[in-house]
Amino acid sequence: MRAQLGDQLVVESTSTGATRRDGEIVGLHHEDGTPPYDVRWSDTDEVTLVFPGPDAHIHHMPHTEHRPVGGREPSRPSVPAADGGEARTGTEASEAASGRPPNPGDIGRRVAAERLRRGLTREEAARRAGMAPEYLAYLEEQPADPTKASLIGLADALDTTVAALRGAGVDLPPGQGQALRHPLLVDLDPDECRALLSTHGVGRVAVSSARGRGPAVVPVNYQVVGDTIAFRTAPESVPAAAVGSEVAFEVDHVDEAMSRGWSVLAVGTARVVTEPDEVRRLVEGAHSTPWAGGVREMWVAIRPTRVTGRRIVPAEP
Repeated sequence: MRAQLGDQLVVESTSTGATRRDGEIVGLHHEDGTPPYDVRWSDTDEVTLVFPGPDAHIHHMPHTEHRPVGGREPSRPSVPAADGGEARTGTEASEAASGRPPNPGDIGRRVAAERLRRGLTREEAARRAGMAPEYLAYLEEQPADPTKASLIGLADALDTTVAALRGAGVDLPPGQGQALRHPLLVDLDPDECRALLSTHGVGRVAVSSARGRGPAVVPVNYQVVGDTIAFRTAPESVPAAAVGSEVAFEVDHVDEAMSRGWSVLAVGTARVVTEPDEVRRLVEGAHSTPWAGGVREMWVAIRPTRVTGRRIVPAEP
């Protein structure tokens, strides 16, 4: 889809075929005329930023030099959904088009995470969902309230559910789905275990906590550098009690919909990283700061002496 200033954007009703809405394109955001567009709607005279959906088309008009009404570009546009439906008013759309830093909402973060987990580019995911790549970029980078139709398309494209994209069940532990009819536990070899360890950023360290509080299992953000598992913590924290002792470190993944999953357990002695060059390499290679927040500059490293893992898969019929 390509347009010029002064063209008419027409959104058809998907149920009756009658014209639902039309407006004049008064602003372009790409030199080649591709979406999104600033549209002044004929029924409200309101200017909105539009990512046209499959029910929209361009009516090309004879062109003269075009200048928006009032001699200035529109500001603070509102954002209709990809299918031309509900609109969201505010500054988010203009921020998305102006190249300002992304500020995604909850839905956008979940969409981006699911897309990356499946190794899809935005173009591939948008094509599967039947929407413009520019609209998918907007959803991932700015607070948005997409219509149910858009969410259904995204959920289908990403092999997930609308409820999951909206965050339903995020506070519930995984594993409440039905078990496989014929499950099979498969032992993983050390190379596969190490490969799975390196793909995840949150694991659990099991320690004998200080002050006589007994054993504890604590989630930490971690990274794998070479053959070493490393995480940041504070000197007085529970994970810091791992230093100087043999500990267990566990990572797992559960596919709730398919009732499948895997877990990897690494056992080794924990130590404090004090060598400046090693600390610098860990800091430079860190993908994120600890989710727990606060000052956590103590690096703990675990070099596993034993790595084991298992995967749940359906048995052959």
